[in-house]
Amino acid sequence: MKILVINCGSSSLKYQLLDMEGEKLLAKGLCERIGIDGHLTHKPQNGRPLFNEDVPMPTHTEAIAAVLDKLTSPEYGVVESMREIGAVGHRVVHGGEKFAASVRINDDVMAAIAECIPLAPLHNPANITGIEACKAVMGDVPQVAVFDTAFHQTMPGKAFMYPIPYAYYTDLKVRRYGFHGTSHRYVSGRAAEMLGKPIEELKLISCHMGNGSSICAIDGGRSVDTSMGFTPIAGLPMGTRCGDIDVSILEYLSANTGKDIKELTNILNKMSGVLGVSGVSSDFRDLDTAAAQGNDRARLALDMFHYAVAKTVGGYVAAMNGVDGIIFTAGIGENSAATRAEICKYLTYLGIEICPECNKKRGEDTFISTEGSRVKVMVIPTNEELVIARDTRDIVAG
Repeated sequence: MKILVINCGSSSLKYQLLDMEGEKLLAKGLCERIGIDGHLTHKPQNGRPLFNEDVPMPTHTEAIAAVLDKLTSPEYGVVESMREIGAVGHRVVHGGEKFAASVRINDDVMAAIAECIPLAPLHNPANITGIEACKAVMGDVPQVAVFDTAFHQTMPGKAFMYPIPYAYYTDLKVRRYGFHGTSHRYVSGRAAEMLGKPIEELKLISCHMGNGSSICAIDGGRSVDTSMGFTPIAGLPMGTRCGDIDVSILEYLSANTGKDIKELTNILNKMSGVLGVSGVSSDFRDLDTAAAQGNDRARLALDMFHYAVAKTVGGYVAAMNGVDGIIFTAGIGENSAATRAEICKYLTYLGIEICPECNKKRGEDTFISTEGSRVKVMVIPTNEELVIARDTRDIVAG
């Protein structure tokens, strides 16, 4: 079965086409500036040429049509016709408490995704648009929703509840939801394979570190705690998000700057984190360069990030009463040897020993801890699209 994986944003659409016989990537690409003018970057994996040109995309429907046109074209295509695509898997950011697993999309599922819009106002509407666009172009081809939040629905109440009036949970669904669940699920499963043990016997901590970062405690294959919260702003300091702060800061800032809650929330989401501290960039590579050149604020931003990750990992070791493996993944986790080394300096009390030569590797499944390290440390490139494709295959075939 060939499966098209869609990750839809408000003005963009990422996609991959995978052949699930051998789990082979056939093509991937990106539609940008949807609703403005439109640009398509299409990368076949069969040796055919790259397509990288403007294409009119007034709506996501035209974007989906452009993707299918390139997937089936004689010059850029990887399949002969659209009929070869057996199903579509969609990344959907928020499923609330309604979805603890991936589901085949029908009218009831669409209504439930729409009900979660207040919890993810920037993401769920775009996800709905992508699903509707696929239906408009592809007709009755089966579609499956895979939720970022679903993996964390196994968290116990002591982990997901906030210490605020209980009615805010029952009436307004205010609780910790967590995100990056598809990534945490993939890398923890791969870690179990690398360790040669059933995941049910393992205590793992997954560090998904990119422009957005979250850490997840995974006990027996189940998420038991995670650092992001009601929204993705919570937890670690990130590229532009502040992470955990004292909520009274908002009242203080409002009184002293005249900014309202909407303006301040935008600042905490888009102008804070390592960008706000360093004044240099939200890109950790730029911070590494600036710190090496003597920029004290860039060094401070990096130190704050390393410290926050190490504190969170330590807390999750306590929460699970132990840990067998720690995983680094996503853009920073997979590629920054310096970041991994600095974080692991805080964790020597766990018996962790890092192999400097092994830690130089990037972008591949590998152990970076020594043979004698009591806790194994791994780098595992995440593959959320493969998880979505697998879930889609299993649901449609089942």
